Amino acid sequence: MRRMKRQNAASRRVAGSARARGLLALLAAVLAGGCTDSPWNNPYPAAERAADIYYDAFSERPKHLDPASSYSENEAVFVSQIYEPPLQYHYLAKPYRLEPLTATAIPEPVFLDAAGHELAPGTPVRDVAYSRYRIRIRPGIRFQPHPAFARAPDGSLRYQAMDAAALAGVHVLADFPGTGTRELEAADYVYQVKRLAHPRIHSPIAGLMGEYVVGLAALGARLAAQTGGDAPPVWLDLREYELEGARVVDRYTYDITVKGVYPQFVYWLAMNFFAPMPWEADRFYAQPGMAERNITLDWFPVGTGPYVLTENNPNRRMVMVRNPNYHFDQYPTGGGPDAAGAGLLRDAGKPVPFIDEAHYSLERESIPEWNKFLQGYYDTATITSDAFDQAVRIGAGGGHELTDEMRAHEIRMLSAVAPTVSYMGFNMTDSVVGGDGERARLLRRAISIAVDYEEFVSIFLNGRGVAAQGPLPPGIFGYREGEAGINPYVYEWHDGRARRRPLAEARRLIAEAGYPNGVDRRSGRPLVLNFDAVASGPDSKAMFDWLRKQFSKLGVQLVVRATDYNRFQDKMRKGTAQIYQWGWNADYPDPENFLFLLYGPNAKVAAGGENASNYAEPRFDHLFERMMLSPNGPARQAVIDEMVDIARRDAPWVWGYYPVGFVLYHHWYANAYPNLMARNTLKYKRIDAALRARRRAEWNRPVVWPVVVAVSALVLSVVPAWWTFRRRERAAAL
Repeated sequence: MRRMKRQNAASRRVAGSARARGLLALLAAVLAGGCTDSPWNNPYPAAERAADIYYDAFSERPKHLDPASSYSENEAVFVSQIYEPPLQYHYLAKPYRLEPLTATAIPEPVFLDAAGHELAPGTPVRDVAYSRYRIRIRPGIRFQPHPAFARAPDGSLRYQAMDAAALAGVHVLADFPGTGTRELEAADYVYQVKRLAHPRIHSPIAGLMGEYVVGLAALGARLAAQTGGDAPPVWLDLREYELEGARVVDRYTYDITVKGVYPQFVYWLAMNFFAPMPWEADRFYAQPGMAERNITLDWFPVGTGPYVLTENNPNRRMVMVRNPNYHFDQYPTGGGPDAAGAGLLRDAGKPVPFIDEAHYSLERESIPEWNKFLQGYYDTATITSDAFDQAVRIGAGGGHELTDEMRAHEIRMLSAVAPTVSYMGFNMTDSVVGGDGERARLLRRAISIAVDYEEFVSIFLNGRGVAAQGPLPPGIFGYREGEAGINPYVYEWHDGRARRRPLAEARRLIAEAGYPNGVDRRSGRPLVLNFDAVASGPDSKAMFDWLRKQFSKLGVQLVVRATDYNRFQDKMRKGTAQIYQWGWNADYPDPENFLFLLYGPNAKVAAGGENASNYAEPRFDHLFERMMLSPNGPARQAVIDEMVDIARRDAPWVWGYYPVGFVLYHHWYANAYPNLMARNTLKYKRIDAALRARRRAEWNRPVVWPVVVAVSALVLSVVPAWWTFRRRERAAAL
């Protein structure tokens, strides 16, 4: 028994000594960790510390990475770095300007008669049956490495006829060990144009392009018949289907022919819809078993662009790496007047891309994303409403400035008015607010003055917007600056700026319309108007309350009929909405892309077009047809001025606001410029990885003193107890 007690005592002494040593070791580790220059909270591997990698975040999985289907901003982040249409937007030019990308020049249309014969210059537009665009691409451009191009020893395509056994061990694209490449050809562009008509691809521009590209709608009908409706998918080799409006001329040249005269078509040639698609990739992904493994064009694109998507895990991250086959491309050598002054031409003429990899991590919540940006773990960030006051303040001149906290971190800001208009529209087929009568026109003008969009921008957008003066946003040809550009029916020029007309004038106008103090003079009843909108979140109620107050300034009762987007669209198609809120993002930087929203033949109810207000004014429509066929210049500007004046007079919209976008970036991120039309700009950006690593270490030094104090206190409390225990054990042994 005495021997067992001595053994237990010895065991306790050993255990106590081990605990003491453990606490001292923990203290030493904490102190050592506090001395290292590697932040404890770094979410990236240590091997990436000095790597030339761009870090960003995404919040929602891109649904389509197939260029025939993709039409969303979160998809363009990836698609535009991987695919190359023949044209692109000059990165530093303002106003926006097209330039060749894979093409050798911007194509000029050749006009043809109904028999396909070329017409002489100056032929009246009414005599032009077709416009032919001949596009020549640069030789030597090659596709990224991809299994679709891999060849077997006998020269056949290695992975183009696989059965279930061959796919047994395949789960992602990287499981294919072999890759290959080939040169880009004109036929790849023609193949993609045909894909726009494929019924299984559901291209969002199939209907529009079917109205312009000769034979595209007929090809779509033929392909629909071939695919057999709901039958299992079968690959159709589109090389075997002729398309009159898209033909190969030679290895590096192809034609696209559109109906009539459509000058804006050249802008479509800068969009990913018209990027090349190799038939080998189309066939590769169409094989049975591929879609079940998510090995499709929507997950793994195939392009000639500067980057390749190597990892697509939408529940974690997406990774693009430099395309080893990328052709020669260079940073712009010129630009707008602000480019040189902002230091944006230091890399002029240098080969691009500069960045080796781009990593995008999933962030479902905005606050963690914002905190990681402040810690230096993301290179750029948009400003959310939650972080706006922390990042931006209103300066003495009314402009936006970075806060002292942002300046201390050497964070920089870009801001630009987006080529977008958000407006409140009147249904011109409505018996109260619509029509071309003076009574309804005065009512619409009164409401236009009363609804204070300067206040709306201040309250709901943190000042991130500019009250609109008409349908054309800044940066679009035809927009007028300063006093020449104000809407005289709603604003007056005072002390060098536009000032909203007083509410008294709005009350006078509504009285002239027959609704003094919001009461219908004819019936003696209060004027009640309906506002149809989409309820999109907790801010909706506050916005609806604000709108009711705007109308109540005139004594008008506003009934808000909130619904989901599908129901809202249905009301717009049927013309049952009275007043509504909507907006438009530019497809391309031409005034036609905004003014067509008020063109009579585009009416939503009668023609299913984008003229949601169903506005129709003969003079406006006549001028629109002249304007859309005219080149930019003084004559076109004069036509636009008259059109805008007509629209302001009739007020089919309360013109709303143009959103202003804000982006923050760290000082190690170079060549940042707010080109809101170009999407393929990652190739121009540069990262100073060494500077970033130093700043991360400085900003994320662990605060170890609380841990040191706590561990020290624990050690000091344990050691005396342990020493007392040792003394007692020795006494007991004696």
